Amino acid sequence: MLFKIEQSNQRITGSSGIAIIGEIIRGTEICERLDLTKLGVIKDPDYTNGEIMKTYIGILSEGKSEYEYIETYRGDEVFSTSLGMKEVPSSETVRQRFDMAPSKEWEEILTEESLKLLKKWEVELTPSIREIVPLDIDVSPFDNSKTKKAGVSRTYKGFDGYSPIFGYIGKNEGYFIAVELREGKSHSQCDGGEFIRKAIRNAKQVTNKDLLLRVDSGHDSIDTIKICQEEGVEYLIKRNLRKEGKEKYVEIAKKDEKVKVTKPREGKTEYRGSQKINKGLKWEVNMIYEVIERTIDKKGEQLLISEIEVNSYWTSLEDEADTVIRLYEEHATSEQFHSEIKGDLDIERFPSGKFETNGIILHTAQFVYNMLRYIGQRSLQSGLYPIKKERTRIRIGTVIKNIIYIASKLVFHSNVLKLVFGKHSPYFPVYKYLYSMIV
Repeated sequence: MLFKIEQSNQRITGSSGIAIIGEIIRGTEICERLDLTKLGVIKDPDYTNGEIMKTYIGILSEGKSEYEYIETYRGDEVFSTSLGMKEVPSSETVRQRFDMAPSKEWEEILTEESLKLLKKWEVELTPSIREIVPLDIDVSPFDNSKTKKAGVSRTYKGFDGYSPIFGYIGKNEGYFIAVELREGKSHSQCDGGEFIRKAIRNAKQVTNKDLLLRVDSGHDSIDTIKICQEEGVEYLIKRNLRKEGKEKYVEIAKKDEKVKVTKPREGKTEYRGSQKINKGLKWEVNMIYEVIERTIDKKGEQLLISEIEVNSYWTSLEDEADTVIRLYEEHATSEQFHSEIKGDLDIERFPSGKFETNGIILHTAQFVYNMLRYIGQRSLQSGLYPIKKERTRIRIGTVIKNIIYIASKLVFHSNVLKLVFGKHSPYFPVYKYLYSMIV
């Protein structure tokens, strides 16, 4: 055997990045505010609400959502010291406290403190066009099949689960601006658009730039347009054609003198244009349309009946159809953000059977996601990130792997606590920068 395997008495950790997380939490009022919330029947708890939340934030920052993972950190001095605790509470204590917590109050605190951090950091937000920053709102079903958790029902994806709705800001960054847990059977616009109004107002706390709301056809409603006009933001809404005949749009396109016509290949014609529509609102609405007519399929076979594909959008923008359609195509980036929250933070299959508790967990994930996203963005901006590949953001899972899961040794010398890193630790320069910058 090449190596002899032994265990040392030295205090070594494989997740030094939790020290950065601890410093970020200390820069908020999240613990103090949670400590002021009432717990009901519990008296003189051994752990404050803030300590309970810090513990869960700690494991979630490492991509672990199940309560049981807490047990693996109960003897980890770096974990407890970084989070400002003498010891780590048990997993059962955290589970019970989350179940007892006033869910709406905790959700509100988590969202507000997350927004305060984004504002404090003056996060850079990439615009999609001119100086207009996109605000993407989308539903992404969470698969919780074969469980009896409260709120689980059939989603539009065809499985049993939840249908949470998310709001992200920034073309490349995708910071969480709002989130809400919903039952699986819920429709996107089940609240009459009030989530959209809340997301817009949250976004305005973070940036002074103009906003462009982008939503899919699940939000094709007069309420959505009214809210955007009332809140003073641009909008781009995929239309739900419902029972409208597609042939109608072929006629519209062929009569439109300003329509743009392209023929990518023989037997395929694309029309792109716009019309002003009066919907009885404060301003007229631009209706952008894209019609694709195929008389020959891609194999060269003549079609007896033409195939017609129609995509249409409501927008306040005055740009050409090509530009508006490109802007909507960017909305698909939301799917990448969904995958990070589901996979990288391991949050898709919720750990609790209680709907209210899972709502708290989802809002905690929002807070953690924004911290990790910021760490990734600052790592790129520092110029110290060892991988120099051209990129606009670092995936949350990569931040966890390279920054949070960085190994060090805890040393106490001359009344000073130190984290000592290896000689060949490639991410040490960027880690040192992040820690000093946040402190």
